[in-house]
Parts: sequence; C-alpha cells; structure tokens
Amino acid sequence: MHSTFDPNCRLCPRLAGFLDGVKQQHPDYHARPVPPFGDQKPRLLIVGLAPGMHGANRSGRPFTGDHAGILLYQTLYKFGFSTAQQSVSKDDGLQLLGCRITNAVKCLPPENKPETSEVVMCNGYLAAELSALDKGTAVLALGNVAHAAVLRALKLKPKDYAFSHAAHHHLPNGLRLHDSYHCSRYNTQTKRLTTPMFEAVFSQIREDLSCLM
Repeated sequence: MHSTFDPNCRLCPRLAGFLDGVKQQHPDYHARPVPPFGDQKPRLLIVGLAPGMHGANRSGRPFTGDHAGILLYQTLYKFGFSTAQQSVSKDDGLQLLGCRITNAVKCLPPENKPETSEVVMCNGYLAAELSALDKGTAVLALGNVAHAAVLRALKLKPKDYAFSHAAHHHLPNGLRLHDSYHCSRYNTQTKRLTTPMFEAVFSQIREDLSCLM
C-alpha cells in the first residue's frame, strides 16, 4: 500500500519508459507523475483518469493547459470551488477552494489509455487520498475508469455502485460518490457531455454539501 504521492514513482515500467521518451522529445514538459492539486482537506475530491499529453503532463497540474480542463475549471469557478475560471499553468495563481483534483493514474499513458495493471498499481495512492477525507466529503469520478478506481481503493464491489452519468452513491465510509462523463474533448464536442449536464452534477454536489453544513 502506498502512503503518499511519490513524484519519482517508476513502478509501472511501460509508463516510466514512455515518459522518458516524452521528456526527450519535450524537455520543457513536466513528464513525471503529476501530483494532486488543491486543498489538503477538501469538501470535494475530483478524480480524473490520467494526465493528458499536452495538458497536465506538460504543465505538472491536473487538467491544466488542455481542452479537458476548460469545462472543468469554468464549472469549478461558477460553483465557488476555484478563484479563476481558466487554468493555464501551475504558477498562474489559481487556487482551489474546498476542492482537490487528482487522477486514478498519475502518469501519462500512451494514447491516453492506461492498462488495468497500471490502474491497480497506482491505486494505493488514491486509497491514501481517500482515507484522509472527512465523512461527508463529495468525491466526483470523471468517467467509468475513475469510478472503478475509487471503488477498488475502498474495496467496494462495482456491482453495488453502478456508474452512470449524474448517479450518486452513499458509501459505507461516509463519503458520497458522484459520477459524470469525463470532460474530454471527445465527450464535449460530440455533446455526450454538455455544459448543462456537467453543471447539474455540480448542483447536486453543492446541494449534498449544503445539507451537511
């Protein structure tokens, strides 16, 4: 079991080797495991899939500098979880408010597709992050892989907590798991995920959190 994030982790040979090659091609890219970003004790933890090639893998901050972050940070700002509606670089001054963003897999995978073994290998880091959350914290899984990674980290059975967009689950440890389609370029451009759909998920999260205050 991992305990804390390791910026030098090389436990997945395929990912470590791939990042070595990316770093040679793009010397100015972060091209290492991407750390979580935001409050240490959040009321909302967002779990994405993995860093994007020219986004988090370049900038070193989740969902920063690529298309997938556009809708996410706009929505975080609208609902009071961010000080700015655009995340450009990790030194742009943006701060998250009561929110933290992480990924199921901390390293960029080839073709944005981590292997199951890599999700499993990285799952200890996610388990440690989840174990540090207070009861009542909302966890937003962006996509089915992130959803499954959260359940694995908590040793829960997927059949008991099915993924679907806008679903939300009360978990045995007091956390509340919310699901959304991933805010990827493909999903937003094909309208599988629209802005109103995404904002409706955040409205539900806000409602749940306000009931605990």
